[in-house]
Order: sequence, then structure tokens, then C-alpha cells
Amino acid sequence: RPPGEKLRRWLAAQTIPFPARFRLALVGAKLGRIFGPLVPKVLRPMLELAPDTVPPAVKLPRVSPAMGERRARVALLAGCAQQVLDPDINVATIEVLARNGVEVVVPEGQGCCGGLAWHTGDLRAAQAFARRNLDAFPADVDAILTNAAGCGSAMHEYHLILRGTADEARADAFRKRVMDVSVFLARLGLRDAPRGDGAVKIAYHDACHLANAQGVRDEPRKLLRAIPGLELCELRDAHLCCGSAGTYNLDQPETAASLGAQKARAVIATGAEVVASGNIGCLTQLKAHLAKQNSPVRVRHTLQVLRDAYEGK
Repeated sequence: RPPGEKLRRWLAAQTIPFPARFRLALVGAKLGRIFGPLVPKVLRPMLELAPDTVPPAVKLPRVSPAMGERRARVALLAGCAQQVLDPDINVATIEVLARNGVEVVVPEGQGCCGGLAWHTGDLRAAQAFARRNLDAFPADVDAILTNAAGCGSAMHEYHLILRGTADEARADAFRKRVMDVSVFLARLGLRDAPRGDGAVKIAYHDACHLANAQGVRDEPRKLLRAIPGLELCELRDAHLCCGSAGTYNLDQPETAASLGAQKARAVIATGAEVVASGNIGCLTQLKAHLAKQNSPVRVRHTLQVLRDAYEGK
């Protein structure tokens, strides 16, 4: 690859998996936009995707008790980019789980799922991230939950990442306990029905890593349809990627931008007020391209929609 592309990949690998570094990089991106013409062309896709503002950091409690009778105990992957770009997703996830009788543990010592390194061929780094999580997550939980499709897909492949090593069997046992939060909640069943807040139209976008890699399509829709008054809208050409696809929007910015613009038009065409999805990469891509088309459609994670419904928002 050309030196510029290698630099862009290196910068992504050295920042995104590490929340503190990533937050600092996004602050730097603000300055980069000010001096836009002076920024090397190869780095401009990173600036275009960086949000204008970064929400304050949120420290998640080590253990969040279940409300009422405890029905299950789970461990949650906090993610890396998600903690910086939209920490409220984790807050909403914990609140919805707790409301439905689930105790949530956020293990100390956990880190990036390793997906970014795995997707770009850095096997050594991917293995290091995988081993760190194998050590961090407890055995005395009913499931290991993820609320980011890309992370869940990477964790389901730990047995491949660690194939041929002394940790392969441990990784295989680990990945069988990993589940998307929408699947866990759909199987457990919502104990308390969301209240909703009158009629609302919500479009649902299938994250490729959720629908294709994990085969999860029905469960998020089932949860959203449980909200009274909600009209769920399907997108035109829903099978097509939004263009985020891990780091694809950095590696292939022109094609990714075309896909993002197309997906934004499909969302707008539904007439929905909100578009929901289950992956931080998709949510970031949708926000960027809906904004470019001056659309007021709000972008929310499925669990944020559920949490808001419980709170009557």
C-alpha cells in the first residue's frame, strides 16, 4: 500500500482501540478541520468522519444491580470507539437490562475486542486484545453481551484469532458465551413493557456485522415492536452496507461515501423521525451522511430507543 494509506491505517490502529487516545485524536481533528487545506489528502477522510463535538466521558459502574427479582447476570463489553463517540449507548444498555431484572457486570481489565486489528491483518495485536478479554471476563455469568455488532462479530471469532495457540480451546469456549444484547433480551423476554410516547415512525438499519456475520435480524425488530405506538419502517435496499464496515470508510473513502449517501437517502425516504441500528460504526456513518443531506432524522441505538420508551421520552 502507498505510504499515506499505511500512515492512515497506523493512526487508526493506534487511536481507535484506546479510548483516551481516541478522545485526544478527536480533539486534534477539530484543529485539523480549521487548517483543512494544509492537511494531507490521505488523512482528510478521518477528519470528515470526526464529530464536531465529543460527549463527556462516562465511568460505568463495576456492577449494576437488577431491579426487582434478579433473572440473570451478565458481563458487558464496554467497547472502545463507542465509549468515546456515544457513551450513552452503554448507559442505556445497562438501564434496560437492569429494568428487566438483569445484573450487569462491566469487567475491569477488559479492552478493545480486537476487531480492527483482526480486519487489517495485524494478527499479533488481535491476539493480544483477545487474550486480554479472555482473562478479564468472569465465568460466573449467564452470557457475555455486546451492543456493537462489529465487536460481537470479532469476539465470535476468537477461536480463529487464537487458532493453533495454547488459548484456542479457551477462546472457543469463550466465544460460545458471547451474545448481542438484542438477542439476549428477546430470548429473556421484556419483563416490563415500554410505555412509548405516542405514535412515532422509526426506521431500522441492519448492521452488516449483526445481520450477516451473526445472523441477527429479527430480535432487534421484535424489541422495537414492543414499544406501543411505534411504526417500524424497513429501508429500501436494506441488504446494502452503509459504507462504515469497520475501517472501510477510512480505507475506501469514496466508495464508502457513496454507500453512506445512498443509505441516508433510503432513511429519509421512509419518512421516519428516528433511525435505529446496533453498531457504533453504522450510527456514526448514518449521522455524518444524514447531516450532509440536512436531514433532521435522529440516529439512535436500538437500546437507546428502548430506554427512552421506558422513560416516556
